[in-house]
Amino acid sequence: NISLYAKPGQKIAFVGSTGAGKTTITNLINRFYEIDEGSILFDGIDIRRIKKQDLRSTMSIVLQDVHLFEGTIADNIRYGRLDATDEEVVEAAKLANAHYFIKNLPKGYDTMLTMDGQNLSQGERQLLSIARAAIANPTVLILDEATSALDVENEANIVAAIGELRQQATVLIIAHRLHTIAAADLIVSLTEDGGVEAQGTHEELIAAGGTYARFWERLHSAQGWQLTAAP
Repeated sequence: NISLYAKPGQKIAFVGSTGAGKTTITNLINRFYEIDEGSILFDGIDIRRIKKQDLRSTMSIVLQDVHLFEGTIADNIRYGRLDATDEEVVEAAKLANAHYFIKNLPKGYDTMLTMDGQNLSQGERQLLSIARAAIANPTVLILDEATSALDVENEANIVAAIGELRQQATVLIIAHRLHTIAAADLIVSLTEDGGVEAQGTHEELIAAGGTYARFWERLHSAQGWQLTAAP
């Protein structure tokens, strides 16, 4: 019983407890699972009428667990679109807020990565994964807990990158960290059994006083305690 409409270029966030169905929604959109009832339309076309390969070619997904490959940084970004030029690789890195740290590496974009990029920090690996998603020029970008393992500074870099990417794609975000999604155009708060409790902007959901507002209040109460208790 979920009814949603995403406009081109919107940033839409899904929040809710573990098991509420946040990831399931995005998996239905890209046809990892098929729906039993209702319909999902892409530009007015039922996605079941679109070949999976064609549908997924319009989407990029960034997960919490980043997988990089042995090779240069440029090669890893270019995996998102193998025919991308060097200039397009750099542009994608700039969109993802990754260009700054890359250019300061001894060999820049020619820096060799070990398996899974273990010679980079978690935040740097995540920014590269976003650059790889961006270079594919997706119509829909899905971020599934992409910031959950990052520190505040790297999270801020990724939030900024999302702001850039929304100019070229509809962005769907799954996040437990509310600061990541507070600026979303639409926040969808899910119930434990997978329904929609409320949807609206951050300000509208705070005013409504539901689950999202309680999550936000707890977040700031915890932060206030940490600030008060710190020496």
